[in-house]
Amino acid sequence: MPPKIQLSGYMDVTPDRIEAVAKALIDHIALTRAEAGCLSFEVIPSPDVQGRFLVEETFVDRVAFDQHQTRAGTSPWAEITTGLPRDYTITEIA
Repeated sequence: MPPKIQLSGYMDVTPDRIEAVAKALIDHIALTRAEAGCLSFEVIPSPDVQGRFLVEETFVDRVAFDQHQTRAGTSPWAEITTGLPRDYTITEIA
């Protein structure tokens, strides 16, 4: 059985873009959770850092994760969040 893929980290959003990102996040979460192979997908505001969104996602395998990255990379979400700093760690888990 191939390892699951987990992404964990955060994205920082500048104050002038928070409203647009928060609005787009609703569709991004729904579309991602509906993808084949998505086991979990959470994006929540950080309780400690203003403008930071904490991201945790798990996919059944690398293929499902890569398909998500491809879809998300060509979506309205990608356009709205272009250039925002991200710090993610991708891990294979049993």
